[in-house]
Amino acid sequence: MGPRQQPHARLGQNFRLVWLDGSIDETNNDDSRRCITQLRQVVNNVNTFINVDECIEFINGLKEEKAFMISSGALGQTIVPVVHDKPQVITIYIFCGNKTHHEKWAKGWSKIEGVYTGIAPICEALKKATQDCEPNSVSVSFVKKAETGSHENLDQLDTSFTYTQILKEILLTIDFQPKHMSDFLTYCREKLAGNTAELENVEKIKKEYNRHQPIWWYTYKSFLYSMLNTALCKMEVDLIIKMGFFVRDLHNHIAELHAEQYDGHHHSDVFTVYLGQGFSQTEFEQLKQKQGGLFPFNNFLLTSQNPDVSLDFARRAINTSNLVGVLFVMNIDPSISATPFANVAKVSYTEKEEILFSMCSVFRIGQVKQIDKNDRLWQVDLTLTSDNDPQLYALTKRMREETKGSTGWHRLGQFMIKLGQVNKAEELYQTLLNQTNNESEKGYLFYQLGWIKNSQKKYAEAIGFYEKSLGIWQKTLPPNHPDLATSYSNIGSAYDNMREYPKALSYYEKTLGIYQKTLPANHPDLATSYNNIGEVYYHMGEYSKALSNYERVSDIWQRSLASDHPNIKNVRDRIEIVKKKL
Repeated sequence: MGPRQQPHARLGQNFRLVWLDGSIDETNNDDSRRCITQLRQVVNNVNTFINVDECIEFINGLKEEKAFMISSGALGQTIVPVVHDKPQVITIYIFCGNKTHHEKWAKGWSKIEGVYTGIAPICEALKKATQDCEPNSVSVSFVKKAETGSHENLDQLDTSFTYTQILKEILLTIDFQPKHMSDFLTYCREKLAGNTAELENVEKIKKEYNRHQPIWWYTYKSFLYSMLNTALCKMEVDLIIKMGFFVRDLHNHIAELHAEQYDGHHHSDVFTVYLGQGFSQTEFEQLKQKQGGLFPFNNFLLTSQNPDVSLDFARRAINTSNLVGVLFVMNIDPSISATPFANVAKVSYTEKEEILFSMCSVFRIGQVKQIDKNDRLWQVDLTLTSDNDPQLYALTKRMREETKGSTGWHRLGQFMIKLGQVNKAEELYQTLLNQTNNESEKGYLFYQLGWIKNSQKKYAEAIGFYEKSLGIWQKTLPPNHPDLATSYSNIGSAYDNMREYPKALSYYEKTLGIYQKTLPANHPDLATSYNNIGEVYYHMGEYSKALSNYERVSDIWQRSLASDHPNIKNVRDRIEIVKKKL
């Protein structure tokens, strides 16, 4: 994320607050409740513990998130030696009644930021610390430079980038309605319960969303900035979809400004922007090894035109953590077709001279060099790539082909299935089904729900959906349409899995009837159909009929496949097994 200097809490933060104190009582103690309310104005996610072991177990369970920690003085002497060097823990604050006593032992631990006797100064210290932490929430994925003629790198780029690229394409085609924003704000109210400052921002968005431009909202002091970028970095698909209306509006606003500001520019107009960033040592070593390769950013990227501002962020990253500070020097050529970007000074809330890139911008990694001979402070040169970069094109082509659909919502369902989120896809299809009166769309949605239920091994439910889809398609499609054949086959397969073999056979034969009329004699779909029928006869104990179908499969494979193809061997083996049964 780009440089920001607004000390306020945001929903979707990539960190949380852990508070350990034996006297915390959220239920019956007004002081505890007031303290937690104050802390939640800074860090939305606050987890309280009265037991040291439970607190340690919680911290050990944090994977992607980092934690700020408050500990009582009494328990601090026990837990600090255990958690101090854990990468999940960013900073520790000691909250006690005897400051002088606890300062003595606290001086020996570098992550202890200070010893406090009141919650208000801890909140102030947390505001500054979270401000420094947020810019370090950029997702990290690289792909090394491709060798000539090599395709080995197609899967080396973190798949989250490819998925985010496709998700962005899908969201930009969807016609979001006011209901979608209303649902999003309801979600925010639930997540922000108790955070009065951000709940006020929720109501402000509800009342004033159309009064301000999307970039103004993105740079405004609310949760939207952090929530969106954290969701994109962590690939929280469900949350990204909830914010889909804002993703679309923000991208379109950037694209409009880009057209106004940069259309007609030439190579002489190349300019430079800067981004300060903190990386773990492991991530930075990966970056150094991928010079010449691609560096994608999943999130929207706010960059500065002032190198000193970004360098200050990089320096603060190494002063307040164990991270490596990196100053990205980003060379931008407006003449190439690339991810849209725009100068946002005239439309942003902050009115700063910043360049905002839409999500999924990709850069080529150039020179990597130390700054001031400091092994924890580095400069990395990046160059924005064009849309016709061959590596970038290859990385997204397959995914694009696998998420086709007649509408953006249908593509979104296919996309979620591809991600393995079949339950979310099911929710989406059910919602779309409740909203449509179009019979053709109902046929598609029933079919997709049948496929999902089949994948969940809920075969009876799958058949119910498949049959509803089939009933619609039989009225609207020609009797030998391939979609009907596929439906018959899927219903047959579900009955097959339920071991209701006569019903399975009936549907498999309907599929075969269509294929025999519409496909060449050696088509692989015919072979599959004969094989399905042969399997059913085999399970029914009718081995001579099974053999007859397997031999047809063998005949097709021998005419259409190479002699050493494994399908030929498999069907021959099956034939030998059946012959022994006769």
